[in-house]
Amino acid sequence: MSDITSKPRTKVKLKTERPRLHKVILINDDYTPREFVVAVLKAEFRMNEDQAYRVMITAHKRGVCVVGVFAKDVAESKATRATEAGRSKGYPLLFTTEPEE
Repeated sequence: MSDITSKPRTKVKLKTERPRLHKVILINDDYTPREFVVAVLKAEFRMNEDQAYRVMITAHKRGVCVVGVFAKDVAESKATRATEAGRSKGYPLLFTTEPEE
C-alpha cells in the first residue's frame, strides 16, 4: 500500500469588485445661454426643470458642478452627447468626467 497524502482542497471565492463610478461635471462658460444648458440637462440627464436650473446655477456660481455619478462608460457617453449638443449649436458647453473617490 502506498502512503498517499493529499492536500486539503480549499475553495477560493473570487470577490468581484464593483466598477468604479465616474462623475459627470458641468464646466461653466460665459457664452452658452442658461436656458440651453437647462434644456441639455433635462434631455440628457433626465432632470426636471428645477433640478436642471439648480445644477446650472451652481456651475455658474462655482465654475463647475457635478451633474451625476454613473458607471464609466455611461458617464463618458452622457458627457460626450451633452457636449456635442452644445457644439452643434455653436456653444462652448463642456461636460467632463472623472473617477469618483
